[in-house]
Order: sequence, then C-alpha cells, then structure tokens
Amino acid sequence: MAALTSVSFAAITQSTDRKVSVPSTCTYLASNFYAFKLRLPYDSCNFRSANSSSRMAVHCMSTATGKDQSLSLSRCFVASEILNWKLGQLNSSEEFVLQYPPTVSETKSNFLKAYKRPIPSIYNSVLQELIVQQHLMRYKRSYQYDPVFALGFVTVYDQLMDGYPSDEDREAIFKAYIEALNEDPAQYRADAKKLEEWARSQSASSLVDFASREGEVEGILKDISARAGSKGSFSYSRFFAVGLFRLLELSNATEPTILDKLCLALNVNKKSVDRDLDVYRNLLSKLVQAKELLKEYVDREKKKVEERTASQKANEAVTKCLADYQSAAR
Repeated sequence: MAALTSVSFAAITQSTDRKVSVPSTCTYLASNFYAFKLRLPYDSCNFRSANSSSRMAVHCMSTATGKDQSLSLSRCFVASEILNWKLGQLNSSEEFVLQYPPTVSETKSNFLKAYKRPIPSIYNSVLQELIVQQHLMRYKRSYQYDPVFALGFVTVYDQLMDGYPSDEDREAIFKAYIEALNEDPAQYRADAKKLEEWARSQSASSLVDFASREGEVEGILKDISARAGSKGSFSYSRFFAVGLFRLLELSNATEPTILDKLCLALNVNKKSVDRDLDVYRNLLSKLVQAKELLKEYVDREKKKVEERTASQKANEAVTKCLADYQSAAR
C-alpha cells in the first residue's frame, strides 16, 4: 500500500546554497494545481502541488511497500522539502508566470472579475479582442516589457475609450485590464507620460540620433536597439509600432524618411511597422464611425425622451386646468 505525506511550505527553511531544478516532467493541470513525477534511486515518487492564497504544500506518494516503505518515505520527505522550497521561489517571480502561463480564458476571466460593471458593446468588443492579442504577446518567451510598448498600448487605449461616459470607470477598466495580464498599470501610465514629455522636447533629427546622447529615455531606446539587434530577447508587436508613431507625432517629425531612420536605429523591421500602422489607422477610422453612430443613437433617444416628457407635462397641465375649472364651477 502506498504511503502519503505532505510538507507545509511555511515549515521549509530556505537555503540559498541549494541548487534544485523542478523536473521537466512537471505538467500544468489547472490555474493553481501542478503534478509531476520524480524518480529517486530505488524508488519513484509522485508529487502533487496545490497552491492557495494562504498555503502551499507538496504532497508526496511513494510506490514502495513493506519494509522499504519507511526508507522510501524518508527519501520522498526530503524531495518534497526541496521542491516546496523551489516552488516557493518560483511562485513570487516572473519565472513562475513564464513557466506556467495562464490561459487566454483565465486572463479574460481575471479582467471580468476585477471590473464587474457592464461595458457598452462598442467598447467591450474591441477590449476583448485587444486583451486576447496582448495575452499572446505577454506570454511569449521573448517578451520583455519596455516603455515604448507601454506608450503604444496607452495611446490605443485612450483613443479607444475617448468619450467613455465616466473618467473614473475608464481608469478602473484600464487598471483591471493591465492587472489581468499580471503587469503594473501605474508603470504603464508613468512610462507613457515620461516618453511623451521627452518626445515633445525633441526634433526629428534628435529623435533619430538618440544613440549618440545620454539620458534616461535615450538609455531605454539604446536597450531596445541592442535587444532587437540580438534577435533573441526582443518581441516586436503592434503596440510597439504605435508607440514609435506616437513619438514621431509628438516630436513633429512629419517626414516619411524619419520613420525609416528611427526603425533602422532601433533595429526594427520597417515593413512590419508600416503594416501595423495601417491596421492601427484602420481601427481608428472604424472607431470614429462607430462612435458617431452611437452619438446619433443617443441623441435620437434623448430627443424621444424629451418629447415624451414634454407631452406628459402638457397632459398634466390640461388635467390640472380642468380640475381647477371644475372646482371653481362648484
């Protein structure tokens, strides 16, 4: 008969001297449940790890029986200690998120749980499409957050949500959206603002010539250029293209050749940028048309309500006048 033991994560002493790797056979089963098999000398142990907000534990089951069971349990106990320690390290790190990314449905569910109020369909349909696209970008192995990407997303979001009935709700939706992707909405806003302020102080030539100058934003662009040039640690996206476009827009760099030079300086494919900017402009055009239709609908409904209200007030006035007349006649 197999024996079962479990170890609480809180009881594990974390030692920085240990070097342990979670087995490659570890399989993701659900949003907070993992199972894997570890083969030890003379025995095989099955592990199940359940993660909750208050406690993490690895449960170890030994396949040994009879007189070997005690020794087997000891081995499994040690293994579960080590694995609990390792999982404790991974759980609070970006490594854990990348190794066991959530599904698209979980990201969408997290967004809906964080913002529970209904969103008008004209905004919600685009938001749902964007969060799916950004989820796929976010959990690529080559993904690394950068401020130009953040500027691009903030630009798209603000233009999409322009005219939303409530400023407070607009920010609450932004916060829920970014946090559903396990990122920091405050960082997005701060980095976007920093790049916008920097771009306003640039000319077309100084924007392109960032590599020869020192500064915080110049350092950010140099880092992007180095990563994009290495072909390994840079993940291009449509939001990045929009971020570049926004930098050009704010620096009044209207000449088409400036975008060519900026893409070359950043080691980014110009054809990809052109393609994605066309998609972005098309999206903006459709949004403008949709919002105009929505405004016409709202104005029409408002006029109907006003007409009904005016008619109701007129009827009430006539009724009151007749009542006063009848009262006076008596």
